[in-house]
Amino acid sequence: MKYAGMPWGMWLLFEKSFTDKLVTVLKMDPAAGRETASQAHAKYRQIIEKLPEFEKEDRFKMNIISCAMLSAFLLSLPEKPSVDAVTEYYRSAMMIRPMLLFCRLGGKNKFTDSDIKGMKETAKLKAADRNPYSWNMEFLPYKDGSGYEARFSRCGICTLMKELDLFDYVPAMCRLDYTMSEAGGVTDFIREYTLASGGPYCDCGYKKKGR
Repeated sequence: MKYAGMPWGMWLLFEKSFTDKLVTVLKMDPAAGRETASQAHAKYRQIIEKLPEFEKEDRFKMNIISCAMLSAFLLSLPEKPSVDAVTEYYRSAMMIRPMLLFCRLGGKNKFTDSDIKGMKETAKLKAADRNPYSWNMEFLPYKDGSGYEARFSRCGICTLMKELDLFDYVPAMCRLDYTMSEAGGVTDFIREYTLASGGPYCDCGYKKKGR
């Protein structure tokens, strides 16, 4: 994957928050935090450039880029933090104002005809059959009309973090699904299984609030 484009843009957008949260969440010294961020940038580029290009129709490119950014920072830390600490670090680093706006806009589009069409097209694409760093998904509408489930049998985050020996931290990324759903304001997020915890699949259920 080329560093130019979305990977470069996401680094510009999130680098400050990822660096700041090294100090405020992981309690690093500010100078050590800046050094860690410098090392993380180099590792981020290395990770990105080893990834294959995603298909144009693949909606999960941003997900793997976010994973590459978190992984680069984790690989640059002098000591490994706990999963709970990384969960809070990732949540607070990601949920900056532009991301909140992105979630709210996504909430306004949730359950519309275009949203349903996009989910069905993603399910049909099965991008992970050709790209191990992408996802395979089933689209399962709830029978009572209260929402739908996106059920994942392949996960690019699991693939990448396992290769980087960071698999224990996958749940820290999974937890952001709840946060983003809450920020969208229109859904209750429901989950029973994750691939990272040994489940048969990852279920992402989006139920209309009040249903």
